[in-house]
Amino acid sequence: MSRPNAAGNGRGDRGDRVPEPPLWEQWAAASAALPQGERLQKVLATRGWGSRRVCEELIAAGRVTVDGEVAVLGRRVDPDVDRVEVDGVPIGTKPGLVYYLLNKPTGVVTTAHDPQGRPTVVQMVPDEPRVYPVGRLDVTTEGLLLLTNDGDLAQRLTHPSHGVEKEYLAEVAGGRVSDGRIRALREGVELEDGMTAPAQVSQPDPGVLRITIHEGRNRQVRRMCEAIGHPVERLVRVRIGTLQDRTLKPGEWRELDQQELKALIESAGARSAPVDS
Repeated sequence: MSRPNAAGNGRGDRGDRVPEPPLWEQWAAASAALPQGERLQKVLATRGWGSRRVCEELIAAGRVTVDGEVAVLGRRVDPDVDRVEVDGVPIGTKPGLVYYLLNKPTGVVTTAHDPQGRPTVVQMVPDEPRVYPVGRLDVTTEGLLLLTNDGDLAQRLTHPSHGVEKEYLAEVAGGRVSDGRIRALREGVELEDGMTAPAQVSQPDPGVLRITIHEGRNRQVRRMCEAIGHPVERLVRVRIGTLQDRTLKPGEWRELDQQELKALIESAGARSAPVDS
């Protein structure tokens, strides 16, 4: 008959017991199991979402998620891996993301490469990192264009469901546009691909229309003006969502600052009130 061992389990073979690891190893294992990286409030602050205090309040209010889970104060994130959102809007935590605002001149095509050898918008900004235009402007259309390597934001800005506004100044043929035709643009006009959504339209000067749309149809503003009998002679985009810059000359570009980026992200799909900074 075997005698009970020290553990009182009735077994005589002490080799059945696995030795408990040292306490320091247990602490190291527990630490390794926790999320690693930068503190979440620091990541938010460095990307323009406000001071550390404001970012802590955002987290405490449950408005910040990491990989779909509501974050808590003290949470750490890996900027290379984790998806961080404020009110459902990705903040773009991956390093190396760039955002260029270009004032595209006429004669430049909105593409990365043109088989006809015409100058492209990609050639007007730095070669590295490689960026792509968000949306399109016709070769004869001038104005603001965003170029970035942030695919998530580009998708939000171009998807019709997010309704990001684009504002244009259009010089049209035929002189002053009548109130009735302006009303038609506001209510929607019939094009080959269907009725346009209501637009914001004003006439600051005779023959000059300020048109704001949130659709992204091909050559939409030009076709809308043609539909009312006032073809466009010159078209300039002056605003994308919250982005505008009257000082940027044709052919010039600059990087967005953090406040501009934050406002643009919010306009591209925030599901609740804008963040106070």
